[in-house]
Amino acid sequence: MTSVPQQASRQTVGYTLNGNRYLNVTSRCTLRCAFCPKFHREWTVRGHALRLYQDPAVEEMVAAAGDPREYDAVVFCGLGEPLLRLGAVIETARRLRDKGATRIRINTDGLASLIHGEDVTPRLAGLIDALSISLNAQDAATYARHCRPTRGGSFEAVLDFARKAREHVPEVALTAIDGLEGVDIAACEAIARDLGVGFRRRVLDVVG
Repeated sequence: MTSVPQQASRQTVGYTLNGNRYLNVTSRCTLRCAFCPKFHREWTVRGHALRLYQDPAVEEMVAAAGDPREYDAVVFCGLGEPLLRLGAVIETARRLRDKGATRIRINTDGLASLIHGEDVTPRLAGLIDALSISLNAQDAATYARHCRPTRGGSFEAVLDFARKAREHVPEVALTAIDGLEGVDIAACEAIARDLGVGFRRRVLDVVG
């Protein structure tokens, strides 16, 4: 039987999609989204095996990014929630800036401030150029149905995170998945507009 250390030595930390360099930060998450491929035992995204057996160190993520100037953006993503490792993401972003990164994005569920117990958005200032925040529903009940949060008030926390993040991050966008039962894409876009942030429609089962 293969040991965890051996598995971890072969895990995918960096991968490239559509001209962007993605960093696989953690497999842990704050949500249990019913539509997430990993909850259906699928850890591969467009040919990249993304299951992590241990979280990569900052040095590993910096190395996996390579020369950030070669990509349109470096994106903290993977099949987990990057901002569970807030300190590691911030330090990695800082080092990538020093290496010449011109655009850094985080794909997030927007629950970092709720999880860490404080407004973390000021820590992103000057380091993060864009946030893609998974809203995924137009109301708390629909959100709970599809995203299955473990913390009360999660839907409201996502909205608050987006509202505060726009003060520190140049580009903030909410996303929602078209194809989830009961999700009103137009209503989700209206929420983004009311918050003064962007919106991007995603398609069910299209990842990456």
